[in-house]
Amino acid sequence: MIDRIQEKNIRQWLGKGKAIILIGPRQVGKTTLVQEITSSLDRKALWLTGDDPQVRLLLENISLARLQAIIGEHEVVVVDEAQRFHNAGLTLKLVTDHLPQVQLLVTGSSSLDLAAETKESLVGRKFEFLLFPLSFVEMCAHHGYLAERSLLEHRMIFGYYPEVVKNEPTLSQKILNDLSDGLMYKDLLTFDQLKKPSLLVKLLQALAMQIGSEVSYNEIAQLIGADPLTVERYVDLLEQTFVLFRLPSLSRNARNEIKKGRKIYFYDNGIRNSIIKNFNPIPLRMDKGALWENFLIAERMKRNAYRDYFCNSYFWRTTTQQEIDYVEDYGGKLYAFEFKWQSKKPPRFPKSFLEAYPGSETELIDRENFETFVGIL
Repeated sequence: MIDRIQEKNIRQWLGKGKAIILIGPRQVGKTTLVQEITSSLDRKALWLTGDDPQVRLLLENISLARLQAIIGEHEVVVVDEAQRFHNAGLTLKLVTDHLPQVQLLVTGSSSLDLAAETKESLVGRKFEFLLFPLSFVEMCAHHGYLAERSLLEHRMIFGYYPEVVKNEPTLSQKILNDLSDGLMYKDLLTFDQLKKPSLLVKLLQALAMQIGSEVSYNEIAQLIGADPLTVERYVDLLEQTFVLFRLPSLSRNARNEIKKGRKIYFYDNGIRNSIIKNFNPIPLRMDKGALWENFLIAERMKRNAYRDYFCNSYFWRTTTQQEIDYVEDYGGKLYAFEFKWQSKKPPRFPKSFLEAYPGSETELIDRENFETFVGIL
């Protein structure tokens, strides 16, 4: 088994009288991780899965007495794919309020209904953790830095989903196509907000072609034949189900800064490449710069989440097209990064940025020095 960084983070909070909530994309190993944790505990565990319609019906609007009967002598209760349960938050609250001796472990692949219900119902009663596809750091720990470093171009094309990593490279395309065509949309298609499922594929394809570029909802809407509000709503759904995430523009001082811009990135390069049906190797890619940028920012998001590194993330651009790829605001200071797959000369960070934000640190990230940026050191 490939060790996950979040396992250690979760274990230190077991037995503290609070529910453990583990959310993230489908098929990234949430259930496997919880199985690993519960199997090492000297306590009886009860599994309740939201993918089982009978279990969902059993727990719908359940009373405390019936819930106590179901749990019985079990000291650990796992609620798997909790977003598929109706009123999941209220059921979980019954456990935390009335059965404090029970350790509750909850997984979910959507932060929509699950987060809304549990955050309201479990205020002060839970610890929440994010789990993403495997990371460069986790794979270095698994089979060594040199081995993982040699696979960098492969990871930029096929990504880090566990099934992709564990199987032969010849199966990667098939696995990714199954994920992007089916499981990625399983939660989305159950939501009432998704009135036009046929637009979803068109939207994803359009967004996948624009990673690393500023995205206009108006332009996307015209391209796919939708209205801008529908595009924005669908992008929000895709973000809440961990398919992609938005990076806002930084704007505080200068009048010519882009005020309400956004870039969109995918949590996994392999899913992105599957959506556009392009698995060509890096030397043949016209979009290698965009792939490198998506890879780095996704790995940085994993690193920040797993380290509880609380910062605000942005890109920076002016109306005169001066730009910085990625900026973090941490501890009252800005850290600006430029990404280059191949850097022939040191980058020149825009003078207007350095004047507007004095004291900011700047750094070029390329394939010769990226390891610290993604969390190796």
